[in-house]
Amino acid sequence: MKVIKETKKEYEVEITGESHSLCNTLRKTLMEDEDVEAAAYVIEHPIIGQPKLYVKGKNPKKSLQTAAETVKSRSEELKNLIISSEDETKK
Repeated sequence: MKVIKETKKEYEVEITGESHSLCNTLRKTLMEDEDVEAAAYVIEHPIIGQPKLYVKGKNPKKSLQTAAETVKSRSEELKNLIISSEDETKK
């Protein structure tokens, strides 16, 4: 991840090697935060472009960290549900 812009109210990063999947998930999770005014991302070239994620709010860097933790937690929860359902199927 490379920081492109960092001010008190705005934070923009380039997320190398990622795609719409992670960026859209982060954007959606960021918009659940009442301290976030805006969250968006762009991939300028569909094949070689690197996603740039933009966050505007009270503390955008902290909001992005919280969103990333939330996405990680939700992913673990989904993984555990899948494993649990597989175990039930084997019984």
